[in-house]
Amino acid sequence: MYILPNKEKNTYDAIVVGSGVSGGWSAKELTERGLKVLVLERGRMIEHVKDYHTALMNPWEFSHGGQVPLEEMKNYPIHQRTGFTITESTKHHFAKDIDFPYVEEKRFDWIRSWQVGGKSITWGRVSIRLSDMDLEANAKEGIGVDWPIRYKDLAPWYAHAEKFAGIAGNRDGIPHLPDGVYQPPIPMTCVEEHFGKELKAKFPNRHVIHSRTANLTQPTPEQLALGRAKCQLRDMCMRGCPFGAYFSSQSATFPAARKTGNLTVRPHSIVNSIMYDEKKGKATGVRVIDENTHEWTEFYAKVIFLNASALGSTYILMNSTSNRFPNGLGNDSGALGHYLMDHHFGIGARGKHDGYNDKYYLGRRPNAIYIPRYRNIGSDKRDYLRGFGYEGGSSKDRGESQEEFGADFKTQITQPLGEWNLDIMGFAETLPDYKNHVRLSKDQKDKWGQPQMIMSAEFGENERKMRIDMKNDAAEMLEASGFKHIETYDYEPGFGLSIHEMGTARMGRDPKTSVLNAHNQVWGCSNVFVTDGACMTSSSNVNPSLTYMALSARAADFAVKELKKGNL
Repeated sequence: MYILPNKEKNTYDAIVVGSGVSGGWSAKELTERGLKVLVLERGRMIEHVKDYHTALMNPWEFSHGGQVPLEEMKNYPIHQRTGFTITESTKHHFAKDIDFPYVEEKRFDWIRSWQVGGKSITWGRVSIRLSDMDLEANAKEGIGVDWPIRYKDLAPWYAHAEKFAGIAGNRDGIPHLPDGVYQPPIPMTCVEEHFGKELKAKFPNRHVIHSRTANLTQPTPEQLALGRAKCQLRDMCMRGCPFGAYFSSQSATFPAARKTGNLTVRPHSIVNSIMYDEKKGKATGVRVIDENTHEWTEFYAKVIFLNASALGSTYILMNSTSNRFPNGLGNDSGALGHYLMDHHFGIGARGKHDGYNDKYYLGRRPNAIYIPRYRNIGSDKRDYLRGFGYEGGSSKDRGESQEEFGADFKTQITQPLGEWNLDIMGFAETLPDYKNHVRLSKDQKDKWGQPQMIMSAEFGENERKMRIDMKNDAAEMLEASGFKHIETYDYEPGFGLSIHEMGTARMGRDPKTSVLNAHNQVWGCSNVFVTDGACMTSSSNVNPSLTYMALSARAADFAVKELKKGNL
């Protein structure tokens, strides 16, 4: 059923599609610059604090000990085959795989969080800037296309994002890992400090630094005014944080946007496509399907920001066809849907240390240590391109016995006994490759009658060569730092499981080879912007979310200025 729209009622200055990290930032920046903004989210509403139903629950309050029953896990076949951990406390923050099918020409592990707030509720919060080493790599190596921007273009917007979001970290002075605006870092354990000192002595170009994480440690007046508070070191972030201590759309960007009086959020709104006016050469709005009723309606705006996730935004562009764009909006180049990237990970090493047995630590930290990239930098040359970093942390065996209980057991587990464990896992860059792509099926539909997405991507020879070093280097570093009983591992994850989907609507310098220009505008349709992972031209090896924040803020500032000039 198609509902004839009340055009005046359904018209806004800007429409933002998606409500996760980038969508929240687009909404905040546009509303604060005076625009009336409609945010369309395909999933359900989640209200901050009120809807974090498991956030304060104790382990004994869960009916199944925190595990998802096997019968219920049948709703999550992708999660189940990957070993990706959804629990009784977090399952409601992830989409049921059976409700949203897709076609796997090659295996693709698509983990989705469709709800107001998107994956900003469930993300890992590691927040690192790209550097010119990342932004210049394609051009220097003749891979893909050149980024149309450099670090100087992003630096002020990184600072803008960091100040507002709140990033705990340390200024480490590593040239290819630019420092930012940080709150005090969450302290390392004594064993992590030991690891860092030993590593620096044995390998001067390898650094163990505090993870740069979007958890507040010293809230600013601006953050306190939004109702946010200091991280409580509970490490239950995926349940939703009632303290607003980590950055999410619910805790940060949406409250700021609501203060302007310019924000409207509409859940259960699946954006099917963008409407394009052939005469004006611009987009006029979007077609929306109600998730529950399956009714169609239209919404109109001068500016449209696609922030539906990398593949979500690309899906909408591919599904938006017209005489001018028969192969998808902005797809004159044929690049739309291609050059899909994801970080490859799930490989590293773990070991034990028998020192510091009388030491323990306070709280449960949400993030721990980071080892920045050191391969293919300076004189280091490998038989592959680009590189990797490591995320990791330590824990301690308390030596508890399963046979104890009561007062003796309580006394036992409160003693700082047992060995220390340290685990470091690699996260690595994937090269952009035309063959790694998504496209729309011509015959397989979802429950709303829309074409399913076909996935066709796999890691290549460059990634496989890199993984040899990722495993061996991890073991080497632990051994050199005095760790024993070292075990290496390689879980060989599928493409997509890092949940860092990037590319498929890349930025570039030429409409013949890219989908977006230097301001994240769609070539040939200047009032449509894409600022989520779809826009990435290369993946770097660092976590990408901070870059989405910076790009969204930068593009929103540009869009409003262009609107005022009458260019949009």
